[in-house]
Amino acid sequence: MSSAIETQEHKALRAAVAALGRKYGRDYLSRVAREGGHPDELWADAAQLGYLGVSLPEEYGGGGGGIAELSIVLEELGAAGCPLLMMVVSPAICGTVISRFGTPEQKRAWLPGLADGTRTMAFGITEPDAGSNSHRITTTARRDGDDWILTGRKVFISGVDIADATLIVGRTEDARSGRLKPCLFIVPREAPGFSRTVIDMELQAAEKQFELVLDEVRLPADALVGDEDAGLLQLFAGLNPERTMTAAFAIGMGRYALATAVDYARTRQVWKEPIGAHQAVAHPLAQAHIELELARLMMQRAAALYDAGDDMGAGEAANMAKYAAGEACVRAVDQSVHTLGGNGLTREYGLASLITASRVARIAPVSREMILNFISHQTLHLPKSY
Repeated sequence: MSSAIETQEHKALRAAVAALGRKYGRDYLSRVAREGGHPDELWADAAQLGYLGVSLPEEYGGGGGGIAELSIVLEELGAAGCPLLMMVVSPAICGTVISRFGTPEQKRAWLPGLADGTRTMAFGITEPDAGSNSHRITTTARRDGDDWILTGRKVFISGVDIADATLIVGRTEDARSGRLKPCLFIVPREAPGFSRTVIDMELQAAEKQFELVLDEVRLPADALVGDEDAGLLQLFAGLNPERTMTAAFAIGMGRYALATAVDYARTRQVWKEPIGAHQAVAHPLAQAHIELELARLMMQRAAALYDAGDDMGAGEAANMAKYAAGEACVRAVDQSVHTLGGNGLTREYGLASLITASRVARIAPVSREMILNFISHQTLHLPKSY
């Protein structure tokens, strides 16, 4: 298992996805977002070429690969200026959890559609009062005969309006200890009592963010994914791919910004030489490139560990990858905007909207501070501060 040297298959996948990305590009995604639409054409093309389902099992119409392949797809689309955020959620989190822990019926019902892009699934874990503390999740699931009744609220949930269902993280009571433990439920979009409100974001993106209310939502027994006693194992089966894919999202965005700035610095001439000849312009761009490449190495390591079945090792690497990629992306975007000067804030060059978008990778799905907490006490074995 080598995560440092990319295989020929992975290089070919990168090249093929990059070609698809160039067909659409930043202008396409910006236009879709401004018009309040969704990147349906790109989603359908990516699905038809097998890119959305590349990590899902072949027996259900997927490519039989792993998060290593899926992260390449998202990174390259991002580097072309047209990342698909729902890739993080639908195939990476939900598809992975269902393929690992779902019943045969759940797999047959969802995986073929998630693979070919005809079905999408959102993921709901964040709550208004819990923030990064998953132990404070208050969405509860209680039994009522053979059914489950879900009650609670979620916030900052992506793409619920276009998703056929949302994989909701709730908590059930352990019969032996009485403690609440996490469980995952598939909630159909039109389920009675399941309502959504769009959140007004200062973020130009096709994928909208929602607050969800679950008011006594009744679900059949088979809405539960996996074993209700598996708890955290099932949850982190989705969260580690989420962090790795968020790293891919950030690296792609950083690469797009950097490529725009490098192209500008090669041709923009104010004195005798292009501005890229000046070290004050060139060195920060070189540094941004180095940081993005280093983040990609850790992302590849996280994906390789996860695909090899090392959940513990993948957890540490995925958090490190997400942290490194988020920091590298923000710095790359900032330096790219600065390189263009006033042009960096124009719509023509497409960088200004990334100033806000790049912060997403620092904040979501977990803040950089919580990652530092994780590394402090899990890796360095320092005492917990919370």
